Amino acid sequence: MPTLGRQDSIFVLDLGDGENRFHPDWLAAVNAALDEVEKSEGPRALVTAATGKFYSNGLDLEWLSAHADQRQSYRGSVHGLFARVLSLPMITVAALQGHTFAAGAMFSLAHDFRVMRADRGFWCLPEADISIPFTPGMSALIQSRLAPQTAHEAMVTARRYGGSDAAAAGIVDRAVDEDAVRSTALEIAETQLGKAGDTLGTIKARMYASVLATLRDATQLLD
Repeated sequence: MPTLGRQDSIFVLDLGDGENRFHPDWLAAVNAALDEVEKSEGPRALVTAATGKFYSNGLDLEWLSAHADQRQSYRGSVHGLFARVLSLPMITVAALQGHTFAAGAMFSLAHDFRVMRADRGFWCLPEADISIPFTPGMSALIQSRLAPQTAHEAMVTARRYGGSDAAAAGIVDRAVDEDAVRSTALEIAETQLGKAGDTLGTIKARMYASVLATLRDATQLLD
């Protein structure tokens, strides 16, 4: 399960050491951690990371198939997490040490910056291959954070990008050695600590106003 730590003024949210799928309990734990982060004051930033093979493998499709009657509320929880991270009033950095797939990849895009392992692991939006169309909110998020050509390729071909290719495509900001992923994310966060506050929150809210409105639209479905 996710755990929150702190390194000086930088909050470090470890998403876990499994596939880190978006089970309702996992979502609740992440949101509880973000509650604590948002209550803080002064210079601060957030790094999300994980341990093991995966950063996040996205939606918990097994849970979702067993709880079809909760699809709408589940969708709201997932979209709400994307919107929350996208508009946090501090700099956020995702440290992608392992596979980052589907909703996990979208979660990474909600961060301001991304650092990925260069030699192993993939960043991928596999929805075209697994026959799950993107919701309007997901589409809006992806297209707001990637260049049009990259968004098109990633969304319609389900290409698996390694770290170096992801950096070349502008999906991630840095591709580094495995042992430098988290430290590089922390270094980026460290340089931006003074940006935290209401002004940054307002900038993000206005910059992504249409995306946030779409993510918060309660009428969307997951299929």
